[in-house]
Amino acid sequence: MRIRGIAFAIFITAGLAAGLWWTDGLGEPAEGAPPYAEADLEPPDDPYAWVREWRRPEGPPRVGLQAGHWKNDEVPEELNRLVGNTGSSSGGYAEWEVNLKIAQETKNILKQRGVEVDILPATVPPKYWTDAFLAIHADGSLDKSKSGYKFAHPRRDFTGGADRLTEILYETYGKATGLAVDLNVTRNMRGYYAFAWWRYEHAVHPMTTAVIAETGFLTNPSDRRVLVDKTEAVAQGLASGIINFLTERNLLE
Repeated sequence: MRIRGIAFAIFITAGLAAGLWWTDGLGEPAEGAPPYAEADLEPPDDPYAWVREWRRPEGPPRVGLQAGHWKNDEVPEELNRLVGNTGSSSGGYAEWEVNLKIAQETKNILKQRGVEVDILPATVPPKYWTDAFLAIHADGSLDKSKSGYKFAHPRRDFTGGADRLTEILYETYGKATGLAVDLNVTRNMRGYYAFAWWRYEHAVHPMTTAVIAETGFLTNPSDRRVLVDKTEAVAQGLASGIINFLTERNLLE
């Protein structure tokens, strides 16, 4: 994983140097969408005062699992660009169905460790906070040879944990599923709408450690067999990463 990790770091660094644009969902940037601006990301006076003052609420560890594209037709007006974006489909399977099943299996594993888990549709509750938030998606391409999984976190992470959660998920997911890494982490992933708390009301709280997963290519027959027929392994890879992360942060024993 050291070689993969170095390659991934180089790829992300190049992407950041090139500049990242706001995107809605995982599609191409919306027409006329503005670039990220410092004014959009930080308050004008003391940008980190609220970070220093924020304290984690008492209680057991909490995790949010979003089933990508599930109930896309029920999003609020501010997210109406998502309507009609049903995600990938192949082999008789719709992406949202696969994502939801993975989320449910992952929840079962986490609950056994005493973690409180929410399964969320496309719409995230306003200022949604958990110790970890994972948006679960499956990739798609007209090129059926494309394969592999990938994870990404927001460009600007105030929790200090998103990079580490991403790193752990790469390790546990690959080990559990046997799938290869796809290094093509897009600007659309880094600009995922649910991360954009400065732009949308229905987004994660800025102190939520958030990551988006592309669990494999639904359009690739080999990847699809893993996602559909080995859902427990997929869920174990995700759950193990989250558990290890919560343990490192002293939220689980």
